[in-house]
Parts: sequence; C-alpha cells; structure tokens
Amino acid sequence: QVQLVESGGGSVQAGGSLRLSCAAYGHTYSSYCMGWFRQAPGKEREGVAIIDSDGGTDYADSVKGRFTISQDNAKNTLYLQMNSLKPEDTAMYYCAAHYLRGCRLRARADFGYWGQGTQVTVSS
Repeated sequence: QVQLVESGGGSVQAGGSLRLSCAAYGHTYSSYCMGWFRQAPGKEREGVAIIDSDGGTDYADSVKGRFTISQDNAKNTLYLQMNSLKPEDTAMYYCAAHYLRGCRLRARADFGYWGQGTQVTVSS
C-alpha cells in the first residue's frame, strides 16, 4: 500500500519561497505519475504540477515560472519548490500519485493515492 506524507508548509510573506516535500512509502512501481494539488477554502481542488516516471512535467498556468516540481528517486521523495509566492497561492497542498497510463494535470480522478495535506499561507 502506498502512503504519501507531505511536509514543508508554513506561512510566508508575498514574494517569499517554500519547498514542499512528499515522502512516498511503499512506492515501488517503475511507471507512475505524481503531482501536487491545492485546495483553497470554498474552491475546488486543482492541479498545480505533475511529474511522470520519465521526468516529464506539466504545470498550471498560474504557477508556471514560479514553481518547480522535482523528485529524488533514491529517497522516494517528491518536491515542490515555490518561489515568488502570492496571496492567491494560499491553500492546502496535497501530494498525489497514480500508477495508471498517462499523466495529465487535469485528470484528478486518476489519482488514487493522496497525502493528508500541508497548509501554505501567503500574506500580503
């Protein structure tokens, strides 16, 4: 069974940076899709960034050029480096994974494994 555990959230001022981490336990598949999603109060959960087992990535337009998704396969850890943070980035951030074909940012229903979330708060 795959277990995802996020860390690294916190409170920062606008323009600041944070790095989120997601430790993946039981993650032994060679083909996968992993990603970061976020959900602000009263809004739907949205895809932020994804990465597949070949290293291919995709980002939401709202974070392109500011966020970078990466992975350390030796540590089974996923990262999200967030720079130039804005108040509108405030949300609960979730790590997610699936082992189906394809890796699409908007295919939220494909992701069967989710972490508990880590809160990111950006003040103006």
